[in-house]
This record gives sequence, C-alpha cells and structure tokens, in this order.
Amino acid sequence: MTRPLTNWHADQADRLTPGERAADRMRNGMGSWRFIAAFVLFMIVWAVINLTALSWDPYPYILLNLFLSMLAGLQGAILLIAAKRQDAIAAALAQHDYETNLAAKREIEELMAINREQLEILRDLRALGIAPATPDRP
Repeated sequence: MTRPLTNWHADQADRLTPGERAADRMRNGMGSWRFIAAFVLFMIVWAVINLTALSWDPYPYILLNLFLSMLAGLQGAILLIAAKRQDAIAAALAQHDYETNLAAKREIEELMAINREQLEILRDLRALGIAPATPDRP
C-alpha cells in the first residue's frame, strides 16, 4: 500500500456548500477584533443618539435588547454550524493520518525485511569467505 498523496485541504475546500462557506466567513468575521470594535462602537452610537433629541428607543433600550437577542441567537446557530463542520474536518484528517501512518508502517516493515535478507546474505558470504568480516558487524 502506498501513502496517500492527496492534498486533503484542497479537496475539502472544493466540496464546501455555499452555506458552509458563508458560515465559515461569518465565524471568521465574528471572531475578529474588527467585529468587536465595530460592535462596541455601534452600541455607543446607539446610546448617544438615544440620549439626545432622536430618542426612538429610550433608556433601558428595549429595541436594542431585542436586536442583541436576535444577534446572539443567530451567532449561536452560525457558530454551531461552523463547529460541526470543524468536527467533521478533524475526523476526516484523523482518518487520513491513520491511513498515512498505516502505509508508512507497512513500508518500514518491508524495508526491515529487505535489510534482514541483506544481512543474512552477508553472513552467508562471510561464511564462504567471499565477503570480508567487518569488526562492527557479526
């Protein structure tokens, strides 16, 4: 058996559905400092505007709380989708690693068998006086 020579990451990226691609992009965006800064800035702007004359959502900001609750619900679902996909990727990579290790083990065992045969041939040649004896080998 030969070792797998495929680039697993490239194959996996080609098989992503549009929803999986969108979930990955959103997860990467929501997990960034840029998102956190924009989110905090939005909250400050919302509070400042509502403390001035344009107070469409007076304190305690019930409308803002509604939007934040909806955002949290969507973020949770998106993060679960992305986490589920990451679990599938980890399982597939583990299987790929196992197959590669199994193939490498077989190749090493084959090389060790060839090495044993060569050592046996050398012993036979030394016994016949054809090959010189080496001090470090029996």
